[in-house]
Amino acid sequence: MNNNNTYDAIVIGAGSAGCLTAGRLVADHGLRVLLLEAGQGDRHPLIHMPAGFVKLLNNERYMTFHKSSRHPHLFDRQPSIPQGKVLGGGSSVNAMVYIRGQARDYEDWVTATGTRDWSFEQLLPHFTRMEGNGTFNNAMHGVLGPLKVSDAAHPSDLSQAFVLAAQAVGIGHNADFNSGVQNGVGFYQLTTHKGRRCSAVDAFLKPVLNDPKLTVVTAARVNRVLIEQGVATGVEYVHHGKVLRATAPRVIVTAGALVTPQVLMLSGAGPAAQLREHGIEVKVDLPGVGENLQDHHEVPVLAFCNGPYGYYQQDKGWNRIRNGLQYLAFGSGPVTSNGVEAGAFFNPDDSEGAPTVQLFCVPSVYLDPDVTDQRATYGITLNSCVLRPRSRGRVTLESGDPAASPIVYPNYLHDPEDMRQSVAGIRKALQIISAKPLAGMMEHLVFPPVPDPDDALLEEHCRRSVKTVYHPCGTCRMGRDGDPMAVLDTQLQVRGVKGLYVFDASAWPNIISGNTNATTYAVADRGVALLMGEALPGAAAVVPKRARDAVSLS
Repeated sequence: MNNNNTYDAIVIGAGSAGCLTAGRLVADHGLRVLLLEAGQGDRHPLIHMPAGFVKLLNNERYMTFHKSSRHPHLFDRQPSIPQGKVLGGGSSVNAMVYIRGQARDYEDWVTATGTRDWSFEQLLPHFTRMEGNGTFNNAMHGVLGPLKVSDAAHPSDLSQAFVLAAQAVGIGHNADFNSGVQNGVGFYQLTTHKGRRCSAVDAFLKPVLNDPKLTVVTAARVNRVLIEQGVATGVEYVHHGKVLRATAPRVIVTAGALVTPQVLMLSGAGPAAQLREHGIEVKVDLPGVGENLQDHHEVPVLAFCNGPYGYYQQDKGWNRIRNGLQYLAFGSGPVTSNGVEAGAFFNPDDSEGAPTVQLFCVPSVYLDPDVTDQRATYGITLNSCVLRPRSRGRVTLESGDPAASPIVYPNYLHDPEDMRQSVAGIRKALQIISAKPLAGMMEHLVFPPVPDPDDALLEEHCRRSVKTVYHPCGTCRMGRDGDPMAVLDTQLQVRGVKGLYVFDASAWPNIISGNTNATTYAVADRGVALLMGEALPGAAAVVPKRARDAVSLS
């Protein structure tokens, strides 16, 4: 504990990126670090049970619900984007799916930054050195790292039937979506270990929690970064009603793609006109702050089952007692499920091409509250997710009050290609549900209500039911010199402000193909390496040829 409020580094936001950053700076470089988190600690037992997160998704104590402004093209709906408000951030409340995307995703980063320092080959060592995989040990995987990765421990009957049915309609089996080839259907690997979640706290923060060089403050709202003559000197924050200040020569913002741009703008780094509108002194005019918002969105195909398949009622009555006892005694059973055990990656236009759609198989009825009032029963939900959406949204300030939520406009399905890909993904999901053995477990379709709908009906279905996949990114993107919309340089430093950095998914120029948590870790790990002048090993020689070739499939 540091009692004089002076540190070597201050990290704002204790989510995936923040925990890794703070943990590494303390453990590997001996820095005195202040880690500030707006949420609470991660002591709730449901956080550590893989299936428990489902009970927390609607809990305002552990989630911040960023309701978006109205979308005219979505029947005036206001889709919500929940984000973790707890130590560990999203890694403490997410579905634990471990995906790195495709090599070609990072070619967009190379184009945006003008350097191959952000290619997949250069990021691979960051993925592998932190990974402790319990199944795969090869050039694409690590086994000794603190972030534990394991196979789904309790795949449900519906998940297994989904994997078989997808193969029946031409999607080949894939045992490892992170092998360099993403195409196929199979079971996800998860950030779990021996039946427990492995969050950013478990992997990166716990080893240094008792180190006197680390100070963690929860329930701390950051008002602004202190910027003097183009240099970040510290932060102002509120804790238990008191306004406090702390100073450090390095300030690293890792508050997530919705709050990080808000923090920068409140600090005077952002679009000048918007800052003046809210009475904020302009420290540096950065028009790209809050722009370029990207998020994976998904649209459901839902069917009711003709028998007791999946996870409905597994948390009720005798099932709850039995499953709880099995978990406590043996660390096994339904409680070890992440609720979305299987999935598929495919290209609806070219079966051999790089995937453009991801299907999530949820062995239960899973819909947002504003979508339907359907009764709870045995069912399956297949969510069609566009992997590389073209639509771009934004984050703006509601006011200059740090306690106010930012205004979020994700702009789902605005680009016609996003709509086309969503519809194509739904059609593939309908084929899978109609194929054996899954077909024999189905009673009838619910969404969409007919097995062979026309495009008009599916497009309306998309507009009425599209929801977030909880993957916002890109709102403070890095870019090459001379790019007026690049908020960060290629070292992840905020342009025009010495000593101020962003290490979270805000920094990404483009979203990656799949769940975003693994890449969030890799970017933060590289950020620490750049900040501290660590050697950055090249990895091109160890990337399998098929992974390098996958870049050309775009």
